[in-house]
Amino acid sequence: MRAKILIRLKKQILEPQGKNIEESLNNLGFDKCSNIRQGKLIELDLPENLEDRDSYIKEICNKLLVNSIIEEYEVL
Repeated sequence: MRAKILIRLKKQILEPQGKNIEESLNNLGFDKCSNIRQGKLIELDLPENLEDRDSYIKEICNKLLVNSIIEEYEVL
């Protein structure tokens, strides 16, 4: 089973990369885009017979993948 985890900065944290993307798009004439946020997508394979998939992924995120002080995550 393939798990996909989307990680991004919390809304209250300044997101300079998203701001740069927004400015670049505006400079290229795409001025209808706003509030752009960039994140990272992590994909990993898990065994099909894994019993508590959600808890397992949560533990992975909390121990290694996500800095819970500034980041939030979502399992897709």
